Amino acid sequence: MKRRSPTLEGFRTIFRRPSFGLAEIAWRWSFGAAASLLLVLSFFEYLDTLPVSKGDLLLLRTRQPALISRAVLHIFRGSAFRVVETAVVLALSLGVAWVVIAAVGRAATLKALLTHFREGEVSSSDHKEKKTWRLRSLLGLNFFRLGATLAATVGCLAAVLLGGAASRPSDPAPGSAFLIFLTVIMLAWLAWSTLNWFLSLAAIFVVADGHDTFGAITAAVDLCHIRPGSVFAAGTWFGLAHVTAFVVASSVVAFPLGFAAVLPGSIVLGGVLLVTLLYFAIADFLYMGRLAAYVAILEMPDAPVSVQIAPPPLPCLGSHLDPNIQSPAVDASELILSDVPASS
Repeated sequence: MKRRSPTLEGFRTIFRRPSFGLAEIAWRWSFGAAASLLLVLSFFEYLDTLPVSKGDLLLLRTRQPALISRAVLHIFRGSAFRVVETAVVLALSLGVAWVVIAAVGRAATLKALLTHFREGEVSSSDHKEKKTWRLRSLLGLNFFRLGATLAATVGCLAAVLLGGAASRPSDPAPGSAFLIFLTVIMLAWLAWSTLNWFLSLAAIFVVADGHDTFGAITAAVDLCHIRPGSVFAAGTWFGLAHVTAFVVASSVVAFPLGFAAVLPGSIVLGGVLLVTLLYFAIADFLYMGRLAAYVAILEMPDAPVSVQIAPPPLPCLGSHLDPNIQSPAVDASELILSDVPASS
């Protein structure tokens, strides 16, 4: 039987079962909408705490840029500590909420994917017993992902500081500063993306095999060591599909922006928002397809190697052979002409 490609199984799953992608969109966008609403409300609450005097209002109504900037500086003076305090509280709150919501959402989507493959024709592990898993293992993986994100953020801030230290007012060096900034940013992004990918892959082993947090990470590394070709192919093809979707969305979003001078601003903003939401939806579908491909790799074993032993060559007549070995091409009951004595 010909072995089926896990990458094709991933694409086939998101096209035949769009409910998987819609489920991913449901929990991701719900959290995104709640987080955006919380940020907007916090911003307006922060604005309500700013003192605005009658002199500031008078300067704002002059419509003179110099006077307006002076009034804005006076209004925001002394509020930097509150901004930092609010940002820290919001980051911690949203981080904890994301750890919990992402664990529950990933558990639901992975359970649905495993049921789809184990009850379908793809999986050959019908005899595999159902193993229990714990939500705290997924919470641990998401906690590590949150820590990696915070570390990458600190790395980006370090890139800014290092770039600024390389170019001082007394000895300006913008080229060196930009090179240091770009190098540190790329290293931080590469480390974050690699660690985040491994932690995302490890979530499959928590739900599928009941591993704990560190056991799932070990199993993910083992899968990359045992099936590197399949894992690399799935990640590459879905990555190329994601890049293609981004390029197409970037090209399409230029159309409403091109009519910004003709159409009302609300229509242009609505078109840009619509294209952006479509891109995010496609990205979520592709992410679920990649997870489906990884689940297919886990559920589909390696194709067995069939070794065919070639039959021994037939002996030639007249050669010196063992008399006990007979060729199946010669009937022992038949007389051979060479054994019949020639008539005189």
